Amino acid sequence: MTKNVNMAKSKIVKANSKIADAVTSGYKKIEKGVVGGYTKIEDKFVEAYLTKDGETVEEAKARLKKENKR
Repeated sequence: MTKNVNMAKSKIVKANSKIADAVTSGYKKIEKGVVGGYTKIEDKFVEAYLTKDGETVEEAKARLKKENKR
């Protein structure tokens, strides 16, 4: 009887592990998509409104970060 209980627990543990892996993988994909989307929007905003003549988006972000530290 104990052997059957241990086998059942083992199957449940394995199933839970698979579910946890699937949820974690799905979450990571969603997170990557959200962060990527935000970054694109941020870059477009910086490019349109915050860059100075001939300045790249990266240069503008670095300048703004430096200015905000003051």
